[in-house]
Amino acid sequence: MKLVVQVRLLPTPEQVAALEATLRACNDAANFASATAFTTGDRREYALRKHTYREVKARGLGAQAAQHVIKKVADAYTTLKANIRAGNLGSEGCARRIRAESKPVAFRADAAQPFDDRCLSWDHTARTVSIWTTTGRVKNVAFVGSLGQLKMLAVYRKGESDLVCRDGMWFLYATCEIPDVPVTEPDGFIGVDVGIANIATTSDGARHCGKGLNAVRHRNRELRRRLQAKATKSAKRLLKKRRRREARFAADTNHTIAKQIVTEAERTGRGIALEDLGGIRDRVRLRKPQRVTLHSWSFHQLGSFIAYKAALHGVAVIHVDPAYTSQTCSACGHVDKANRPSQATFSCTSCGFAEHADVNAARNIASRGVAGWAVSHAADDAA
Repeated sequence: MKLVVQVRLLPTPEQVAALEATLRACNDAANFASATAFTTGDRREYALRKHTYREVKARGLGAQAAQHVIKKVADAYTTLKANIRAGNLGSEGCARRIRAESKPVAFRADAAQPFDDRCLSWDHTARTVSIWTTTGRVKNVAFVGSLGQLKMLAVYRKGESDLVCRDGMWFLYATCEIPDVPVTEPDGFIGVDVGIANIATTSDGARHCGKGLNAVRHRNRELRRRLQAKATKSAKRLLKKRRRREARFAADTNHTIAKQIVTEAERTGRGIALEDLGGIRDRVRLRKPQRVTLHSWSFHQLGSFIAYKAALHGVAVIHVDPAYTSQTCSACGHVDKANRPSQATFSCTSCGFAEHADVNAARNIASRGVAGWAVSHAADDAA
């Protein structure tokens, strides 16, 4: 399994100048290669290399850096093509898609740049890195991280690392290949129902309320609106300073919830059943005031956190069809829209069973997880 570890660099002012010059040079070369790819139509790495390698090297880049710049451009066009094919940029003929297709992919001056082991070396004892720059090799750049991150980095790091400058801070994103942990045969499943009022509710009855997170988002949204309307220099500085605070808060909340769910599943020897909510933003129709809440709802992030934490501990994870889980009675199986008289209440019109609506939905998800696991493993055994 591949995980990305983020460590923060603590460069001196002289090292910062060298790193900034390197990112500018690499991304200037990337913009040149991107324009060439757009003009010639050769967007595959090896074809693009024939057109651009000499010029990219002539811009002061070493051989390995030039190769990475060209590969970065080819990967950007591959991603663009995939997004167009998936409809993420709209249907054919729409303004957004036309804009994306009518000009070369552009790279910011401080966009991330990958480095391999020929350009970047790690000293885990001294906690420093040596990195290639356009002004020569820069040595003894200090880095810091949590104990868990540093241990994982020292043992499992493999492949490329990305140099990133964000809000005046420097980071390295390193890829770690962790050995797969065998998945334990689950003794049942914990169903997880995700939502807005309650971020996550388990079939055991544990509810992780979203009131605090929603309040933070509402407060930040109102503050952004006022600052944008004011539009003074100080207001813009404050907007820039706060721009990632909400995302960090939401990610920390999701990490905490995911860890609690995975820990409980591991302790009880069960798997985790999640809803397959792919494409929900396109399917759900809401009034305009509710759309902001839906589109800021980080359910995909929570699901991905649960999945990778479960994989680290050998906990089985299965995704199930979420259709009608909120309208189905977990006791008798009766499906009726009238079973949900309110957002938080479930009361079966057939058998009279009553429960919190999210807990009832989570139990239905758990049942579907058991059935789905049995069907998938029966197919594997037959094969």
